[in-house]
Amino acid sequence: MRLEPDRLTLHLQDLLAPEAATRFETALAAREARQPVSQITGTRLFWGRSFRVTRDVLDPRPETETLIETALETPFASLLDLGTGSGAILLTLLAERPAARGLGTDLSPEALAVAEGNAQALGLAGRARFQTADWFAGVEGQFDLIVSNPPYIAEAEMAGLSPEVRDWEPHLALTPGGDGLDAYRAIAAAAPAHLAPGGRLLVEIGPTQGQAVSALFAAAGLSGLRVEADLDGRDRVVLACRG
Repeated sequence: MRLEPDRLTLHLQDLLAPEAATRFETALAAREARQPVSQITGTRLFWGRSFRVTRDVLDPRPETETLIETALETPFASLLDLGTGSGAILLTLLAERPAARGLGTDLSPEALAVAEGNAQALGLAGRARFQTADWFAGVEGQFDLIVSNPPYIAEAEMAGLSPEVRDWEPHLALTPGGDGLDAYRAIAAAAPAHLAPGGRLLVEIGPTQGQAVSALFAAAGLSGLRVEADLDGRDRVVLACRG
Protein backbone atom coordinates (compact mmCIF):
# COMPACT_ATOMS: atom_id res chain seq x y z
CA MET A 1 0.00 0.00 0.00
CA ARG A 2 3.10 2.26 0.08
CA LEU A 3 2.25 3.36 3.61
CA GLU A 4 4.64 3.95 6.46
CA PRO A 5 3.98 1.43 9.26
CA ASP A 6 2.92 4.12 11.74
CA ARG A 7 0.24 5.31 9.28
CA LEU A 8 -1.35 1.93 8.68
CA THR A 9 -3.96 2.12 11.43
CA LEU A 10 -5.35 5.30 9.84
CA HIS A 11 -6.08 3.39 6.63
CA LEU A 12 -7.46 0.08 7.90
CA GLN A 13 -10.92 0.87 6.50
CA ASP A 14 -9.59 1.72 3.02
CA LEU A 15 -10.30 -0.59 0.13
CA LEU A 16 -7.22 -2.37 -1.14
CA ALA A 17 -6.31 -0.94 -4.52
CA PRO A 18 -5.88 -3.53 -7.31
CA GLU A 19 -2.20 -2.63 -7.82
CA ALA A 20 -1.55 -3.08 -4.09
CA ALA A 21 -3.29 -6.46 -4.13
CA THR A 22 -1.12 -7.50 -7.08
CA ARG A 23 2.04 -6.45 -5.25
CA PHE A 24 0.94 -8.45 -2.21
CA GLU A 25 0.21 -11.59 -4.25
CA THR A 26 3.61 -11.27 -5.95
CA ALA A 27 5.30 -10.97 -2.57
CA LEU A 28 3.44 -14.03 -1.25
CA ALA A 29 4.47 -16.08 -4.27
CA ALA A 30 8.10 -15.06 -3.77
CA ARG A 31 7.97 -16.06 -0.12
CA GLU A 32 6.36 -19.40 -1.03
CA ALA A 33 9.43 -19.94 -3.24
CA ARG A 34 11.50 -19.34 -0.07
CA GLN A 35 12.94 -16.01 -1.18
CA PRO A 36 14.11 -14.12 1.93
CA VAL A 37 11.80 -11.38 3.14
CA SER A 38 14.63 -8.83 2.95
CA GLN A 39 15.01 -9.49 -0.78
CA ILE A 40 11.27 -9.22 -1.31
CA THR A 41 11.00 -5.91 0.54
CA GLY A 42 14.45 -4.81 -0.63
CA THR A 43 15.64 -3.69 2.78
CA ARG A 44 17.06 -5.00 6.04
CA LEU A 45 17.53 -3.17 9.34
CA PHE A 46 21.03 -3.51 10.81
CA TRP A 47 22.24 -1.69 13.94
CA GLY A 48 19.19 0.55 13.65
CA ARG A 49 19.71 1.60 10.03
CA SER A 50 18.03 0.49 6.82
CA PHE A 51 20.18 -1.13 4.12
CA ARG A 52 19.17 -2.02 0.58
CA VAL A 53 19.45 -5.76 -0.06
CA THR A 54 19.49 -7.65 -3.37
CA ARG A 55 20.39 -11.15 -4.52
CA ASP A 56 23.93 -9.88 -5.10
CA VAL A 57 24.72 -9.43 -1.39
CA LEU A 58 24.40 -11.31 1.87
CA ASP A 59 21.43 -10.41 4.02
CA PRO A 60 22.93 -8.53 7.02
CA ARG A 61 22.31 -10.72 10.05
CA PRO A 62 21.78 -9.84 13.72
CA GLU A 63 24.75 -11.97 14.83
CA THR A 64 27.06 -9.76 12.76
CA GLU A 65 26.23 -6.94 15.16
CA THR A 66 28.61 -8.71 17.57
CA LEU A 67 31.44 -7.64 15.25
CA ILE A 68 30.16 -4.05 15.29
CA GLU A 69 29.98 -4.00 19.08
CA THR A 70 33.51 -5.35 19.41
CA ALA A 71 34.91 -2.95 16.80
CA LEU A 72 33.46 0.06 18.61
CA GLU A 73 35.29 -0.78 21.84
CA THR A 74 38.41 1.08 20.66
CA PRO A 75 38.74 4.30 18.62
CA PHE A 76 39.82 4.15 14.97
CA ALA A 77 40.30 6.71 12.22
CA SER A 78 40.87 4.46 9.21
CA LEU A 79 38.93 1.31 8.33
CA LEU A 80 39.11 -1.47 5.75
CA ASP A 81 36.17 -3.84 5.17
CA LEU A 82 37.12 -6.91 3.13
CA GLY A 83 34.22 -8.42 1.16
CA THR A 84 31.94 -5.52 2.00
CA GLY A 85 28.79 -6.85 0.26
CA SER A 86 25.93 -4.47 1.10
CA GLY A 87 28.38 -2.28 3.01
CA ALA A 88 26.48 -2.87 6.25
CA ILE A 89 29.60 -3.35 8.41
CA LEU A 90 31.68 -0.55 6.86
CA LEU A 91 28.87 1.99 6.78
CA THR A 92 27.61 1.20 10.28
CA LEU A 93 31.08 1.72 11.72
CA LEU A 94 31.55 4.98 9.81
CA ALA A 95 28.15 6.22 10.95
CA GLU A 96 29.07 5.47 14.56
CA ARG A 97 32.48 7.16 14.25
CA PRO A 98 31.92 10.45 12.35
CA ALA A 99 35.65 11.27 12.12
CA ALA A 100 36.61 7.94 10.51
CA ARG A 101 37.08 7.14 6.83
CA GLY A 102 36.92 3.72 5.24
CA LEU A 103 37.45 1.50 2.22
CA GLY A 104 35.22 -1.41 1.25
CA THR A 105 36.43 -4.08 -1.17
CA ASP A 106 34.58 -6.85 -2.95
CA LEU A 107 35.07 -9.17 -5.94
CA SER A 108 31.51 -8.51 -7.12
CA PRO A 109 30.83 -5.27 -9.04
CA GLU A 110 27.12 -5.81 -8.41
CA ALA A 111 27.69 -5.97 -4.65
CA LEU A 112 29.83 -2.82 -4.75
CA ALA A 113 27.01 -1.02 -6.57
CA VAL A 114 24.64 -1.93 -3.73
CA ALA A 115 27.17 -0.77 -1.13
CA GLU A 116 27.72 2.54 -2.94
CA GLY A 117 23.97 3.09 -3.06
CA ASN A 118 23.70 2.43 0.67
CA ALA A 119 26.54 4.89 1.32
CA GLN A 120 24.67 7.55 -0.64
CA ALA A 121 21.39 6.84 1.14
CA LEU A 122 23.04 7.10 4.57
CA GLY A 123 24.92 10.28 3.74
CA LEU A 124 28.30 8.55 4.04
CA ALA A 125 29.54 8.69 0.46
CA GLY A 126 32.08 11.37 1.35
CA ARG A 127 33.84 9.10 3.86
CA ALA A 128 33.45 5.68 2.21
CA ARG A 129 35.41 4.45 -0.82
CA PHE A 130 34.85 1.22 -2.68
CA GLN A 131 37.22 -0.89 -4.75
CA THR A 132 37.03 -4.15 -6.69
CA ALA A 133 39.58 -6.44 -5.08
CA ASP A 134 40.34 -10.07 -4.22
CA TRP A 135 41.01 -9.59 -0.52
CA PHE A 136 44.07 -7.30 -0.28
CA ALA A 137 44.99 -7.30 -3.99
CA GLY A 138 45.53 -3.70 -5.05
CA VAL A 139 44.84 -2.32 -1.56
CA GLU A 140 47.42 0.22 -0.45
CA GLY A 141 48.24 1.70 2.93
CA GLN A 142 47.68 0.72 6.52
CA PHE A 143 44.52 0.88 8.61
CA ASP A 144 43.65 1.21 12.29
CA LEU A 145 40.92 -1.40 11.88
CA ILE A 146 40.40 -4.21 9.38
CA VAL A 147 37.09 -6.07 9.46
CA SER A 148 35.56 -8.86 7.42
CA ASN A 149 32.61 -11.20 7.31
CA PRO A 150 34.14 -13.57 4.75
CA PRO A 151 32.68 -16.73 3.22
CA TYR A 152 33.24 -19.43 5.84
CA ILE A 153 30.75 -22.25 5.24
CA ALA A 154 32.47 -25.53 4.39
CA GLU A 155 31.55 -27.12 1.07
CA ALA A 156 30.07 -30.16 2.86
CA GLU A 157 27.72 -27.91 4.87
CA MET A 158 26.13 -26.14 1.90
CA ALA A 159 23.49 -28.80 1.22
CA GLY A 160 22.18 -28.47 4.78
CA LEU A 161 21.52 -24.74 4.62
CA SER A 162 17.97 -23.41 4.54
CA PRO A 163 16.59 -22.74 1.05
CA GLU A 164 16.47 -19.01 1.87
CA VAL A 165 20.26 -19.03 2.12
CA ARG A 166 21.33 -21.83 -0.22
CA ASP A 167 19.08 -20.92 -3.14
CA TRP A 168 18.89 -17.13 -2.90
CA GLU A 169 22.09 -15.68 -1.47
CA PRO A 170 25.35 -15.40 -3.48
CA HIS A 171 27.49 -18.53 -3.09
CA LEU A 172 30.60 -16.41 -3.56
CA ALA A 173 29.80 -14.77 -0.22
CA LEU A 174 28.81 -18.00 1.53
CA THR A 175 31.53 -20.55 0.90
CA PRO A 176 35.14 -20.66 -0.32
CA GLY A 177 34.78 -24.43 -0.77
CA GLY A 178 36.83 -27.02 1.06
CA ASP A 179 37.03 -26.64 4.83
CA GLY A 180 35.69 -23.10 4.82
CA LEU A 181 38.94 -21.54 6.09
CA ASP A 182 40.55 -20.32 2.86
CA ALA A 183 39.42 -16.72 3.36
CA TYR A 184 41.00 -16.62 6.81
CA ARG A 185 44.24 -17.99 5.39
CA ALA A 186 44.33 -15.18 2.82
CA ILE A 187 43.48 -12.56 5.44
CA ALA A 188 46.08 -13.87 7.91
CA ALA A 189 48.79 -13.81 5.25
CA ALA A 190 48.32 -10.16 4.29
CA ALA A 191 46.64 -8.39 7.22
CA PRO A 192 49.80 -7.74 9.29
CA ALA A 193 51.30 -5.61 6.51
CA HIS A 194 48.11 -3.56 6.22
CA LEU A 195 47.54 -2.96 9.93
CA ALA A 196 48.92 0.21 11.47
CA PRO A 197 50.97 -0.35 14.68
CA GLY A 198 48.45 -1.23 17.37
CA GLY A 199 45.79 -1.85 14.73
CA ARG A 200 43.06 -4.45 15.14
CA LEU A 201 41.73 -7.21 12.90
CA LEU A 202 38.17 -8.50 13.46
CA VAL A 203 36.52 -11.28 11.48
CA GLU A 204 33.20 -13.04 11.76
CA ILE A 205 33.46 -16.83 12.00
CA GLY A 206 31.29 -19.91 12.03
CA PRO A 207 30.56 -21.15 15.57
CA THR A 208 33.10 -24.02 15.37
CA GLN A 209 35.97 -22.05 13.83
CA GLY A 210 37.28 -19.95 16.71
CA GLN A 211 40.27 -22.12 17.56
CA ALA A 212 41.33 -22.68 13.94
CA VAL A 213 41.09 -19.00 12.95
CA SER A 214 42.89 -17.90 16.11
CA ALA A 215 45.72 -20.31 15.29
CA LEU A 216 46.04 -18.87 11.78
CA PHE A 217 46.28 -15.33 13.13
CA ALA A 218 48.77 -16.29 15.82
CA ALA A 219 50.97 -18.01 13.24
CA ALA A 220 50.91 -14.75 11.23
CA GLY A 221 52.44 -12.92 14.21
CA LEU A 222 49.30 -11.22 15.47
CA SER A 223 48.68 -10.95 19.21
CA GLY A 224 45.93 -10.13 21.70
CA LEU A 225 43.75 -12.92 20.33
CA ARG A 226 40.19 -13.05 21.61
CA VAL A 227 37.03 -14.91 20.61
CA GLU A 228 33.70 -13.19 21.18
CA ALA A 229 30.33 -14.97 21.38
CA ASP A 230 27.08 -13.70 19.89
CA LEU A 231 23.84 -13.31 21.85
CA ASP A 232 23.09 -17.01 21.28
CA GLY A 233 26.32 -17.87 23.10
CA ARG A 234 28.04 -19.16 19.94
CA ASP A 235 31.56 -18.12 18.97
CA ARG A 236 31.12 -15.41 16.35
CA VAL A 237 34.09 -13.00 16.15
CA VAL A 238 37.88 -13.40 16.37
CA LEU A 239 39.89 -10.33 17.33
CA ALA A 240 43.65 -9.99 16.81
CA CYS A 241 46.06 -7.06 17.06
CA ARG A 242 49.32 -5.95 15.54
CA GLY A 243 51.76 -5.32 18.38
